[in-house]
Amino acid sequence: MIRDQELLDQLLDTLSRFVSERLIPNEARLAEEDAVPPEILAEMKEMGVFGLSIPEEYGGLGLTMEEEALVAMTIGKTSPAFRSIFGTNNGIGAQGILIDGTPEQKARYVPKLATGELLSAFCLTEPDAGSDAASLRTTAVRDGDHYVLNGTKRFITNGPEADLFTVMARTDPDKKGAGGISAFIVEGDTPGLTRGPADRKMGQKGAHTCDIIFDNCRVPAENIIGGREGQGFKTAMKVLDRGRLHISAVCVGVAERLVEESLSYAMERKQFGVPLAEHQLIQAMLADSKTEAYAGRTMVMDAARRKDAGEDVSTLASCAKLFCAEMVGRVADRAVQIHGGSGYMAEYAVERFYRDVRLFRIYEGTTQIQQLVIARNMVREAS
Repeated sequence: MIRDQELLDQLLDTLSRFVSERLIPNEARLAEEDAVPPEILAEMKEMGVFGLSIPEEYGGLGLTMEEEALVAMTIGKTSPAFRSIFGTNNGIGAQGILIDGTPEQKARYVPKLATGELLSAFCLTEPDAGSDAASLRTTAVRDGDHYVLNGTKRFITNGPEADLFTVMARTDPDKKGAGGISAFIVEGDTPGLTRGPADRKMGQKGAHTCDIIFDNCRVPAENIIGGREGQGFKTAMKVLDRGRLHISAVCVGVAERLVEESLSYAMERKQFGVPLAEHQLIQAMLADSKTEAYAGRTMVMDAARRKDAGEDVSTLASCAKLFCAEMVGRVADRAVQIHGGSGYMAEYAVERFYRDVRLFRIYEGTTQIQQLVIARNMVREAS
């Protein structure tokens, strides 16, 4: 649902210029320094991108899902690490508090997430609990007016820098599945919370992850999201539809950027006396990439509109995440192939994107988890 087309167009135009004039020229620097340049981060906060999906009453822009998808596609036309720094604040870092948090929790934390004053992280994955999130082992034991947290979380986006963590921990050891899990808001300077060294990753330089270790970390009981135990896993599941559609939209944006890079190179580079773009096998790769990017955009926009209309889009969000994450990998592969030997060289953006997009098939639920979600929902609906 688009509420005001003129205002949205102004926002998209501003973001598009920011991407082309500020972010794309700084992509190489981002990769070399493995960090978002501080002046770029300050500009992002000034533009309000940390509060895209946060309601206006808390200082955000309050975008609908359709509007957010269009914004994500625009931001997706540059290195994914630029989006990653503010993505959690708009997604799983804030949405859990917004959906299930107490009025006090919302008032205390969400406005600071919207401005970027606080950088958030979401702690679910563990060394032995990834796709099987319900088997997590981090514990939270009640001790007076506090909970004592012990355990390790792995691959936590924004972990090295985050000021605020949403942490999933088991409060009922007798319940082995999702029912014994609660969600906690843990401030980054809480004693007993330590951060491991930043992970060395295949791609997405500048988007940092690390282990977060809880060693007798005492968290006020008032910081359990929603004020009661046993709701944490349900809270996590509630934010997945929006997160998966957001990532799907980013995949579309990256794919469209790769199509642009491939077409430009194919029109300029000559082989056998004519531009690559005149060779039919190159045309086939360009056509396939354009078609798949268009299909991904169509899927995301349809699911986003249905979500805004109040429909249950769990299956459609997984369909979009499954297709778009796989699709952008194929487009990136073709982009490297169209560039030939140059595509394997770090001076060309397609080499970096080829590594960056591999992660999309893993986080926010792997491709295989999306397949399970889709199939199980199909069976359930048919029954």
